Amino acid sequence: MSRADADVARARDERIVAWQLGRSPRGAWRVAVRCSYGHPQVIETEPALASGEPFPTLYYLTCPYLGRAASEAESTGELARFDAAARADARFASEMRSAHEEVARRRAQLARGADPCAGAGVAGQRDPLATKCLHARIAAALAGVQDPAGRAMLERVGRECDDGRCDRKERDGG
Repeated sequence: MSRADADVARARDERIVAWQLGRSPRGAWRVAVRCSYGHPQVIETEPALASGEPFPTLYYLTCPYLGRAASEAESTGELARFDAAARADARFASEMRSAHEEVARRRAQLARGADPCAGAGVAGQRDPLATKCLHARIAAALAGVQDPAGRAMLERVGRECDDGRCDRKERDGG
């Protein structure tokens, strides 16, 4: 891909991600996962903003369909159910700890030894068994982290929309 093509693709991703989130994302980021329609679904954000402020969320969900599904699940008490599962189910808890460690390891690699959020896991959490944000859990699972809460959500709601809403937004000038 030529530099000019890369710049056009980056500008397209920036427009779509800003529309998906309703704002521009903070910090330096790259698309980590795309849906089958070719649109960003998850972005990976550097561990620190240009100002030096820590940014502990490595994987950020941008997909509007999955974002809405996560919000709806959170509003019906799903976080508490996953927290209870982490306390009651040793296998689930072990998988939560592994996901936490994997995200911390990936962020440390991205930070090249200067991670201001060292040791934080999914959603920037310090407690590996807490499920503070389903959006981040889903994003991590899509990015290949074996996160049991994110995986359970994807099994429940699917990996993407079935109506190509970001495609339509882009065609309509988004």
